[in-house]
Amino acid sequence: MSATAPIDSSLTDDAESLTASDVLTRMVERFHPRLFLACSFQQEESVLIDLLLRIEPNARIFTLDTGVLFPETYETWRTMEARYETEFEPWSGISLEQQAAEHGAALWEREPDACCAIRKVTPLREALSQVDAWIVGVRRDQAPTRANTPKIDWDAKHGIWKAAPLADWSERDVWRYIHQHDLPYNPLHDRGYASIGCTHCTVPAADRSGRWAGNGKVECGLHG
Repeated sequence: MSATAPIDSSLTDDAESLTASDVLTRMVERFHPRLFLACSFQQEESVLIDLLLRIEPNARIFTLDTGVLFPETYETWRTMEARYETEFEPWSGISLEQQAAEHGAALWEREPDACCAIRKVTPLREALSQVDAWIVGVRRDQAPTRANTPKIDWDAKHGIWKAAPLADWSERDVWRYIHQHDLPYNPLHDRGYASIGCTHCTVPAADRSGRWAGNGKVECGLHG
C-alpha cells in the first residue's frame, strides 16, 4: 500500500453530487470484492448495510470486535446477519487477558488512546491490508473533526480509497431511512446513546460527547 494517492480522477470526479447509492455503486463496480464496509453497529451502518447489499448481495462487511462491546451490540450483529443472510468478518486485537498482563488492568481508564490502539487501530490496519477500499458511516454533522469529510477520497493513512456515502446526510435522514425500510438497529440508540462504542468508555449522550466522556478524547484513531 502507498500513502501517495494514485492519479485517478474517475473515482472523485463529481463524487459530491452523487447520492449515497451512487457512491456505493461506484465503489462496488471499481473495487468489489476487495472492498470492505466497516460496521460498528451505529444507526448509519443500518442504512449502509441495506443500501450496499441491495447493490451487491455478496459485499464484504467487517467489524472490530473489541471484546467489550455492549450485549445489545452483539445482539444487533446477530440480528443483521440473520436479516440479510450474510456473515460479517470479525477482526480483533490481542485478548483482554494478554492486554491486562502486558499493560495492567483497565487500560481504558488510564490510557484510552493506548487501549484504542490495541483493540481498534491495530486490527483495523490488519483488516484494511486485505482490501483496496473501504466504506464508512461518517457524517459531517457528527463532530467538528468530521465536518470536511469527502464522499470519496484517498485514505493516505491506510494507503487505500475511502468512501463516506452518508457524509451529507443528517441524523434525521438516517432515521427516516431506517423507519421507512423497517431496518434493524442498535436498541441502545433508544436509550439515549447517540454514539456507541465499548462498555467501559461509552455513556448516554445526545452526541459523540458520550464517547470517552471526561477525558477530552473525541476520536479513537480510525479516521485520521
